[in-house]
Amino acid sequence: MDLKLSTLLCLTLLFSTILNPALSELCNPEDKKVLLQIKKAFNDPYVLTSWKPETDCCDWYCVTCDSTTNRINSLTIFAGQVSGQIPTQVGDLPYLETLEFHKQPNLTGPIQPSIAKLKSLKELRLSWTNISGSVPDFLSQLKNLTFVDLSFSNLTGSIPSSLSQLPNLNALRLDRNKLTGHIPKSFGEFHGSVPDLYLSHNQLSGNIPTSLAKLDFNRIDFSRNKLEGDASMIFGLNKTTQIVDLSRNLLEFNLSKVEFSKSLISLDLNHNMITGGIPVGLTQVDLQFLNVSYNRLCGQIPVGGKLQSFDSSTYFHNRCLCGAPLPSCK
Repeated sequence: MDLKLSTLLCLTLLFSTILNPALSELCNPEDKKVLLQIKKAFNDPYVLTSWKPETDCCDWYCVTCDSTTNRINSLTIFAGQVSGQIPTQVGDLPYLETLEFHKQPNLTGPIQPSIAKLKSLKELRLSWTNISGSVPDFLSQLKNLTFVDLSFSNLTGSIPSSLSQLPNLNALRLDRNKLTGHIPKSFGEFHGSVPDLYLSHNQLSGNIPTSLAKLDFNRIDFSRNKLEGDASMIFGLNKTTQIVDLSRNLLEFNLSKVEFSKSLISLDLNHNMITGGIPVGLTQVDLQFLNVSYNRLCGQIPVGGKLQSFDSSTYFHNRCLCGAPLPSCK
């Protein structure tokens, strides 16, 4: 009798679960409600076809649930198309750690202010979109951010100095926008980890802040801007910087006096107004890439290290550089 009863109970439970899937659903009902609002705000795009009220939102495409709490912790839309502005409801997913809209050319409007509510956010990637407006100051309030990528969009205005208050930031990508103004002085005072800085392909102007001398960056890309003056503060014997690209700016300093660390593997200074000669210290650096072309450099290229392993295009179009791989000095 007991066996029959237990079998009956199991069957009852099984059928009730089939008939009412909510009993077995892992998805938090509040999260599901918000996600369905986001789908509606995007006008039910094909990429969100799996977002159906009768199914478990932890199984939906483009989202993940935390394995312990079953709360939505990731919203990533990088395939398929969505159109319009980022819905305000993204700010109503309180456990979100990753928010990504990538390669969405029909995503427009500003960076949604409600993102400021996402205090658990670690990764924010809004790249290859048509988002416009400014880089929001509120990002500095999201202290758990480790990665911010706002590249390949239409952002304008200046870079907020408050971004240096992010203590866990490993990388900041603001490249390929229409940003203007100066690089903030505060970028020499990051509180905590020192992020890789990608600010290339903008319209940034003025001098590189001398405060950057205080920090040891791993990667810096300030190429294709309108930066002027000195850049020697980025370098130094005791730094562990690996990759520096300052090409296609208006930089003007004496390269002879710059000391380079042995950690450097890639250095691109092409198309500036840099004077002096190539320092002998570069023969001690295990460079994989070098370009100092289209500057105002002079004198003999020092012999040794990797300097002769590059072809003439690394050095050409300077004032009077000579020696291998260029023609010999007279």
